[in-house]
Amino acid sequence: MPITVLNPTSSSDAEPHRLASRLTSLEGCLVGVLDNSKVNSDRILHYAETMLREQYQVREVLWRRKHDFSRPAPPALLAELRACDAIITGIGD
Repeated sequence: MPITVLNPTSSSDAEPHRLASRLTSLEGCLVGVLDNSKVNSDRILHYAETMLREQYQVREVLWRRKHDFSRPAPPALLAELRACDAIITGIGD
């Protein structure tokens, strides 16, 4: 009996994402926070906000929250975050 080998990989026509340039400093920056709505994600992100304000003197922190952690962020929400110099996100549980 012959052996059938399956290839579990997929192919994609999507172009790879380019990473943003690294910031030299966060001082005076607008930093976005994307809360994915999982339990406790807000706790760690609030702690990160405190550190950003106290240790890195960010100008402002813009908070946005996804309605459902298992789905991608809506395009309108992502468009709001485009004004930010940097964005952080994280998961909870």
